[in-house]
Amino acid sequence: MSTNDTRATSRKMTPEDARRIQRSADKNPNGKTAITGFKQRARSAADRSDEHSRRR
Repeated sequence: MSTNDTRATSRKMTPEDARRIQRSADKNPNGKTAITGFKQRARSAADRSDEHSRRR
């Protein structure tokens, strides 16, 4: 499924997802994930998601 697919469902970023993305960016510092700052955005999203789930 493409990320541009309007039928794609969203899913909360988990800490495990963020760690996986960070590892990938660290292994390939010239890759798109590292260059675009997605690594940091993934961590931030995971933190927000985790904080929201703890408040419930």
